[in-house]
Amino acid sequence: MTDLWSQLFSFQDFGELLVLVRNSVVAGAVLGLVGGLIGPFVITRNMPFAVHGISELSFAGAAAALLLGVNVVSGSLVGSLLAALLIGLLGTRARERNSIIAVLMPFGLGLGILFLALYRGRSANKFGLLTGQIVSVDNPQLGWLVAISAVVIVTLIVIWRPLTFASVDPDVAAAAGVPVRTLGIVFMLVLGLSVAVSVQIIGALLVLSLLVTPAAAALRLTVNPRLVPVLSVTFAVVSVVGGILLALGGGLPISPYVTTISFTIWLVCRLVGWRRTTAAGKPRRGPRVPLAPTGVRDSTGV
Repeated sequence: MTDLWSQLFSFQDFGELLVLVRNSVVAGAVLGLVGGLIGPFVITRNMPFAVHGISELSFAGAAAALLLGVNVVSGSLVGSLLAALLIGLLGTRARERNSIIAVLMPFGLGLGILFLALYRGRSANKFGLLTGQIVSVDNPQLGWLVAISAVVIVTLIVIWRPLTFASVDPDVAAAAGVPVRTLGIVFMLVLGLSVAVSVQIIGALLVLSLLVTPAAAALRLTVNPRLVPVLSVTFAVVSVVGGILLALGGGLPISPYVTTISFTIWLVCRLVGWRRTTAAGKPRRGPRVPLAPTGVRDSTGV
């Protein structure tokens, strides 16, 4: 047991090792900001499944780039944007969207596995695409990540209010003249970019812990439309940066640490929300959508 514990949490020469992952810590903080901002919309629009579907094609694109010897970030971006466009254009209804995602997921995963099987390079590169890496973010990759993240954040700020309206009640938003379909496609592209950059750190299989879990935890604590993104960003940054630092000490893949921290935060928030509701003497209900603009009510009464 002692040996296992020391393997999971060993911090010998931690200061020297920390210098090696400085770029990854910065990247993790940036990804936490992106994931925390976009996560509430993912939940409101009922798209956690879409995140997983996009990540599979992002993985396939990254694996193809690895096989061809080109920039892995570029391959990941191509795969993510292709999946996002297909889902956005063809999946206008939830039932159609889920069917399309269910078709894309095994196809993307199968392609990725094929490309990795053909790749004769370091096995660590193969494993890192699935579970994340903490020492693989060099200066060019960090530049790419920051630039793409900036595009995502700026786009979200520009479309925040109409996207909020369209996410809460698309029918009323369309009747009010909001370009719901166009906003949906733009959001899918932004989501595709977010998934592509997240795969580089957290890995393709566990990207949900960054883009969904922090927002789900925040919604267990509050329905305040201003406070939810703040809490979501905080939880995401703590999960990723904390996971990187713990993984550095253990010398193990980052993903188990990030997902464990993220799940623990969600579990604590769920318990706090349950206790608060119980203490108030109200029956437990699911999390209400907190994103409706002032004066607008969705079908759940928010």
